[in-house]
Amino acid sequence: MRNILVLLLIVLAWSCSKPQSDQTIVIRGKVEFPDSTFKMMIFRYKNFERQYVDSFQVNPDNSYEVTMKVEEPGVYTLDCQKWQSVQFWAEDEDLSIDFRGRDTAKIVIKNPPYVHIQGGPDNELMNLLNFDKYRNYQMMIAISKGIYKTLSDQPEKYNELSGELFSALSNDGNARTRYIVEHYADRKSVMAAVYKLNPEKDSALINKTLATLEQKFPGYQLIETYRQEVTEKMEKERKVAIGQIVPDFLYATREGKKVSPGDFRGKFLIIDFWASWCGPCRKEIPNLKEVYAAYKDKGVEILGVSIDKKEAEWLKALDEEKMDWTQIHADDEGKQLMSDFQF
Repeated sequence: MRNILVLLLIVLAWSCSKPQSDQTIVIRGKVEFPDSTFKMMIFRYKNFERQYVDSFQVNPDNSYEVTMKVEEPGVYTLDCQKWQSVQFWAEDEDLSIDFRGRDTAKIVIKNPPYVHIQGGPDNELMNLLNFDKYRNYQMMIAISKGIYKTLSDQPEKYNELSGELFSALSNDGNARTRYIVEHYADRKSVMAAVYKLNPEKDSALINKTLATLEQKFPGYQLIETYRQEVTEKMEKERKVAIGQIVPDFLYATREGKKVSPGDFRGKFLIIDFWASWCGPCRKEIPNLKEVYAAYKDKGVEILGVSIDKKEAEWLKALDEEKMDWTQIHADDEGKQLMSDFQF
């Protein structure tokens, strides 16, 4: 009898300490103009890496439904066949999300319409964040068109006014995010907005919000996760601040020679992170060529670091751009570099 009681106590203790089964949520909706070329996908970004959760097809009647296993609550993205996407909060709310889908216009412009989420309180907050981001992007387009129409023949004034207006637009977006954090601190998904704030400049608001959340949801793990991630991020930013020694890395040239920043000691070194698919990066190359031509005899060197996924695409871009300085390829798509240099 004593042995049976001991066994029961062991089983009871084990069952109490055993983690709860993973939460699942159901996401369903319709796609008005589906594109069978691609699947629907769910993914999230973590540590500068896109992590895929699930993929599925749209049904013949244009509907879709998926049961998502939520191993960790947070912000995820539902991608509609590469035509539209929306960020949602995955935890304990079933969701209904309809998409327009494929752009049926004669001239396709990459500016998909806003996507609304039908769900609970946590995703009501996500709707606010998503709509604010959408409107911010529309304003950016409108400002760009207006300035270009007026000052396209005056590049200096165009650049000056663009910088001022885009800075104002960014400040407006930050103010809206702070408003959402301040007034929706009782919802778990407020963490999505907290991550958008500046940990130093907005520290008072962040601490107040986390305290409110802890009071309502004692022991909520995402709060501690956030604090750990911010501490790590600030430490990494400190390591790349002005005056610090550059983080080291070692990658190969097209000839297979391993090169690191340390090989350029005694020179002024420009490190150019780029990729063949990055339009702005490649648009900057003519400017780098001018700098290199003007200063290479005065001790200035450039180290090009590609974060291309495929080496063949990097090599093709090298042949096209014909850059005279050292080029190396990060064989991990730049994941470690993005973490170390915080870009």
